Amino acid sequence: MKVGICDPIAQEGVEYLKNEGFEVVDLTSVPKDELSKHVGDLDAIIIRSATKVRKDMIDAAKNLKAIGRAGVGLDNVDVEYAKSKGIKVINTPGATSISVAELTIGLILAVMRKIAYADREMRRGSWPKKKCKGIEMYGKTLGIIGIGRIGREVAKRAKAFGMRIVYYDVYRPDENTEKELGLEYRDLDTLISEADVITLHVPLVPETKHLINAERISKMKDGAIIINAARGGIVDEDALYDALKSGKLYGAALDVYENEPLKESKLFELDNVVLTPHIGAQAKEGQTRAGLEVAKKIAEVLRS
Repeated sequence: MKVGICDPIAQEGVEYLKNEGFEVVDLTSVPKDELSKHVGDLDAIIIRSATKVRKDMIDAAKNLKAIGRAGVGLDNVDVEYAKSKGIKVINTPGATSISVAELTIGLILAVMRKIAYADREMRRGSWPKKKCKGIEMYGKTLGIIGIGRIGREVAKRAKAFGMRIVYYDVYRPDENTEKELGLEYRDLDTLISEADVITLHVPLVPETKHLINAERISKMKDGAIIINAARGGIVDEDALYDALKSGKLYGAALDVYENEPLKESKLFELDNVVLTPHIGAQAKEGQTRAGLEVAKKIAEVLRS
């Protein structure tokens, strides 16, 4: 059976498939708009976030039995159409949770202590010490929207920094989990008005599109901070720009964007926003876990 690798995964995952007797077809160098021409005889494909598996590719893959996503989000896969064709859709929701959580904490620190700004100015020959007076994480209220695997890992780390943690999710964890992680439940509007820092850990679905918009930003504390390492489109980038420029928000950090890769943006003008190129899962350990896990799951489906 043939497994096509459309986006690079950890070599451990590739070797696992080969050792299990599968033929691995490397499609990582094929332009994305030409992938449909190369999937006709594949039994499974493995992707990350770059490849979009829509109806045209699914129809072109006549032998397809499984789609494996090395990562969490499935917004780049037409899941319902795949299921209607009897194709199993797999992801690895827990593999990169720690990687994304650690980046989230890093982004909070980068914004609060103006680390990225200080680095840029130093490289220009400036010594911006007076402009780099920041704020501490200690004692601040962190609002986590989405308390799944990643949200919980963020909570563990924020607790170690001495932050008070409030959260909102449509599915509340049990009382023991709340107590263990030091979580206090709030409805969404209360969380938005109460938190000093708001971090997003929800999927991009119709209900979360522009969840953070001009109206909700207006209800936030003056000087609040927004972090988005989840999915582009959850934050209205135009509304965010206006709030950052006006000083309503102290700062923000984005790892994801409505249109990726991000080549042009008004946000580039601002010094109080930190921008990273969708690197939440880009840690060696997380990628190894994701690549190996997706390979094992794909192998299990094909064997059955």
